[in-house]
Amino acid sequence: MMMKRCIWLFVILLLLLASPVLSHEVRPSYLELIQQDKNTYSVLWKVPAKKKSLRLGLYVKFADGVENIADPVERFGDGSYIKQWRIRHDEALVNSRIYIEGLQATFTEVLVRIERLDGSVQISRLMPEKPWVVVEASPTVIQVAATYTRLGIKHIWEGIDHLLFLVSLILIAGTAKRILITITGFTLAHSVTLVLSALKIVTLSIAPVEAIIALSIVFLSTEIAKGRRSTLTWKYPLTVSASFGLLHGFGFAALLKEIGLPQVELATGLLFFNVGVEIGQLIFVFAVLFVIKALLYIKIDMRQPILQKPVAYCVGSLASFWLLQRSASFLL
Repeated sequence: MMMKRCIWLFVILLLLLASPVLSHEVRPSYLELIQQDKNTYSVLWKVPAKKKSLRLGLYVKFADGVENIADPVERFGDGSYIKQWRIRHDEALVNSRIYIEGLQATFTEVLVRIERLDGSVQISRLMPEKPWVVVEASPTVIQVAATYTRLGIKHIWEGIDHLLFLVSLILIAGTAKRILITITGFTLAHSVTLVLSALKIVTLSIAPVEAIIALSIVFLSTEIAKGRRSTLTWKYPLTVSASFGLLHGFGFAALLKEIGLPQVELATGLLFFNVGVEIGQLIFVFAVLFVIKALLYIKIDMRQPILQKPVAYCVGSLASFWLLQRSASFLL
């Protein structure tokens, strides 16, 4: 009885953690400034909105000395309120503060991207506890590396679909050696396609890719639920992790496509975004292994098929929902 309760507690926790709200469908507000000449910027402001009368109450406030030089153009589309205009500042905004009014009263965040004339880019995440950013001069290599490392870690931790794929791989691989080989294959594969996609050498539409990522989780969940350990997936999990890892790399590249890479330190940004993804991935894998090891102390062995099946049904059901939802977005 005790074991059954623990199993279902584990399943419920997975359901809570894997809510579809936490998949890649959640978008922060987005502020983009692109320098047009020495003192002028074009401004793009996007806020999530369900309809014209229902949008987040967030507003951009520039420092004194900033003047609008073009009337704002406002519209609603793609689930967002979008506002575009142009501003001017005698010091090109350097050392001035951009404040997001209303952010402190929310639980969301704002992604800020500032592109300068020299091609360098400043990326910042504004949170309710710090709803402002100070515009910097052109960033150093260390600043670019630190920013993109943080973005990579954040992306993998918020990508619940990627994390559930990793959990499935761990359950199938089983032993420490096989887990190491399997995760390494996944890492190498998605690193290749992340680079190819970010550099626009290979491009794929993101909607079908996201649907196939969900399908990859459904596939692994089905394999776990069936428990037929004589199949290719169970014998050689590396082949599955590497194959689907190529597609997951395109998913990781989607965020980079949205925020952009710094033109001056492009290689640095790309390298350290991938480093961030790997750091976040390793921390998560070690955390899962720690939980599995801790469960062994109370006589719960997650390697047993009877314990893996409830997890497989839970994860597979959620992934099936994502598959239908994402397929509908480009098929209908």
